Amino acid sequence: MSFRLAAYAVCVEDGRALLARHVSPHGESNWSLPGGRVEHGEDPFDAVIREVAEETGCAAVVERLLGVDSRVIPAAERTTPGGPEHQNVGIFYQVRITGGELRPEPNGQVVESVWTPIPDVAALRRSSLVDIGLTLARTLPPTGHVDPVPVGGLIQH
Repeated sequence: MSFRLAAYAVCVEDGRALLARHVSPHGESNWSLPGGRVEHGEDPFDAVIREVAEETGCAAVVERLLGVDSRVIPAAERTTPGGPEHQNVGIFYQVRITGGELRPEPNGQVVESVWTPIPDVAALRRSSLVDIGLTLARTLPPTGHVDPVPVGGLIQH
């Protein structure tokens, strides 16, 4: 089984969420939250600020911890064919953008970041992380835990 610890930014302003469009090396496009892998020895709090800057070009501050999501993705459901079963532990933070200009990630997989009206998110081909983060932001569960998000249709792991 592969394993990944990641930190994700949930930025919601004026009924819009900041989303980042990733394009895989195979050309597949998928919307996600700004964020990504926590480097060895890095604090997840620092990682989410770094990832927002790298992927969007914007400076950000963390306002609060929203929650932690841990899910095992069976090998058959992974977007990378032939890969092993995978566990992703995601730490979700409510983040506020404080400056900068939205731009593509230099030499990265994020080709654009946009403020998307929340009602429009359901029609996008997106990572399950988007739904998890928006659910945490909307419900603010006292335990920081969100029930599993069903995967299917436009939602991808």
